[in-house]
Amino acid sequence: MIEDMSLTVRALLRGLDRAALATALPLPPGGESAAAWPYASLVLVAVDHDLSPVLLLSDLAAHTKAIASDSRVSLLFDGTGDLDQPLTGARVTLLGRALRTADERLGQRFLARHPDAAMYAGFKDFHFYRVALERAHLVAGFGKIRWLEAAELLPAPAPAGLAESEAGIVSHMNDDHTDALQLYAQKLLGLPGSDWRMTGIDAEGIDLRRAGQVARLPFDSPLASAADARKVLVALVGRARVA
Repeated sequence: MIEDMSLTVRALLRGLDRAALATALPLPPGGESAAAWPYASLVLVAVDHDLSPVLLLSDLAAHTKAIASDSRVSLLFDGTGDLDQPLTGARVTLLGRALRTADERLGQRFLARHPDAAMYAGFKDFHFYRVALERAHLVAGFGKIRWLEAAELLPAPAPAGLAESEAGIVSHMNDDHTDALQLYAQKLLGLPGSDWRMTGIDAEGIDLRRAGQVARLPFDSPLASAADARKVLVALVGRARVA
């Protein structure tokens, strides 16, 4: 049961590229509360190999000022957008602490997921943040509700070296194997369009993007090693051609 719910959480996080960010916004002097007020905003998100959300925030934004005062945040990932009855669908709220990061790999992963953000990522007032997860609250439909601790969300540890080799794999696929990416999207996922690009790879699948649309192609089983990535990607091409 827990593994099934953890898998649902991972699918939501990997399959969505935006979330609602909730912070504790300090009120100005004279406000009706001396503490803070809940404040929600829309943010673009990338998710690291360990499921840590990565954000690119401006110092001028209200949510960033709130984080500077109180690093506790919530992120709502809503997977119900295409349902006739949204309350029957899955959504998850993450609880964690947002901390500024200078990790170039995280920034690179975010910009691969959101290439248009490169236009302003270098501005002086923009910085990357990593959300250190603590808990998650999953609502996967009526009666399917559970709190999950951070340690329960991940499968087996990610293969050593995969995060470090990810940028090279993504670049290689986009530069030399665009035909394979189109096969993945069209034949394995049933998606239209012919200009899909890979934005990321982790132990459980690959992330694709076409303009404003993102897609997730899961592997049949998690990668056992970073070297297995090539074998699995080649095998997926064979499956797509048969399909």
